[in-house]
Amino acid sequence: MEQISAKLLPLRITLSNIDPPIWRRLLVTDDLTFAQLHKVIQAAMGWEDYHMHEFEAGKVRVGDATPDPFGPGSVPRLLSEKKTRLSDVLGNRRKFRYWYDFGDDWWHEIAIEKRLPDDGLGPRLLAGERACPPEDCGGPWGYANLLEILADPGRPEYEELREWAGDFEPERFDLEAAAKAVQKSVRRKKPEKAKIK
Repeated sequence: MEQISAKLLPLRITLSNIDPPIWRRLLVTDDLTFAQLHKVIQAAMGWEDYHMHEFEAGKVRVGDATPDPFGPGSVPRLLSEKKTRLSDVLGNRRKFRYWYDFGDDWWHEIAIEKRLPDDGLGPRLLAGERACPPEDCGGPWGYANLLEILADPGRPEYEELREWAGDFEPERFDLEAAAKAVQKSVRRKKPEKAKIK
């Protein structure tokens, strides 16, 4: 059986419904599972992995395939993110989506820029702009409201939200720290060394 080598996928991930855009550009291989890609996205964006998530590629949905909470058929069927590799679903697809936090609805548009031969270096973050919104700020619309209030110290809610947001600065993105987090997020198995007898 012929072994097919992994392809390197340059991805551009953009948070939907945010202006100016919050985006990341990274490299991953298509032999990653969707569970591994979830870890890479969390590290690249700066999320804290507090909430549920799911991937959507056309009509195919991939996520945590836990048993239906209210019996069979209570939730749409998902492919297991732990067993499904990117190459199993993406084919020649140029775009897919990642949904994080089903209450706040953070949709990430993911564009596959091209497919390259795997260089063996593993997932890595190349570029990005702007800080990831704080967890639990209310999705894109709550985030817009937060930014509006933080920009106006005269607003009655300013002090409370400034304290809640801590040192959050919307324009600050630490590429070096995020790149290190991405590098640590997924360990690819190294080929086993031949045993000498």
